[in-house]
Amino acid sequence: MKIKMAIPKGKLQIEIVKLLADIGIHIMGDERNYRPSCSDSRFEIKLLKGQNIPSLVELGQHDIGFSGLDWIAEQNAEVEIIKSLGFNPVQIVACIPESWDYETLKQRKIIVATEYMNLAQNFLDNNGFDATLIRSYGATEVFPPEDADMVIDNTSTGSTIKANRLKICDVVYESSTQFFANQGALQDPAKKAVIDDMLLLINGVMNARKRVLLEMNCQSDVIEKIVALLPAMRSPTVSQLFNSSAYAVRAAIPKDAAKDLIPKLKQAGATDILELPIRKVV
Repeated sequence: MKIKMAIPKGKLQIEIVKLLADIGIHIMGDERNYRPSCSDSRFEIKLLKGQNIPSLVELGQHDIGFSGLDWIAEQNAEVEIIKSLGFNPVQIVACIPESWDYETLKQRKIIVATEYMNLAQNFLDNNGFDATLIRSYGATEVFPPEDADMVIDNTSTGSTIKANRLKICDVVYESSTQFFANQGALQDPAKKAVIDDMLLLINGVMNARKRVLLEMNCQSDVIEKIVALLPAMRSPTVSQLFNSSAYAVRAAIPKDAAKDLIPKLKQAGATDILELPIRKVV
């Protein structure tokens, strides 16, 4: 049995390959190799443009894939979303030249440039625009004002939009990276079992990325104070040190809390404090 996995080539590839490595699936090959090898023989990997992946997974050309929610919606792809990974969050936005008035565009026929023909058409229809769509193939923001009155494009920071003297007037859609599967593949018990295991490990890695492990020692007279400070996932682990009245304390805490918590623990009497990374939380 082979599970065919489609990974988007480019910026997203780095994050997805790292996530897969963290769950024990290592992708190997140079940048020009669109069919890299995989450390797990159950998987067959292919690198594709993210825009192509949802429709190919829907058709069953690949069993699982990664791509933005925007491209799933744009293609109305009937795939099963397994997990929203949150990588590369973007907004699909409607932009016009910064000196123009948005509402006056509804009074005349306009030209709109976009890569998102379906999402854009739905937005324009729902908002009362009389528009002709032009499909762009990258560099959408360069069209106004000579070749288009509006662009509908994705942005993460808005810096490219501002650099081209455009302004955001409305949000059309919000997107981030999704892990999804072909619906037929999930009906195959053997494939579903592997995909379920992947999801378990991905959840473990994603949870671990939000936490660190704190380990410390303390004397018995301050143990209650130390435990009260710890925002552990459950109760912290407390064990008595060998041949001593002191204790060892261990707790998984939110990563962002560590910088404020460690000084408080030190002041409360904790010693030998260690902050350690966590690989998985399952």
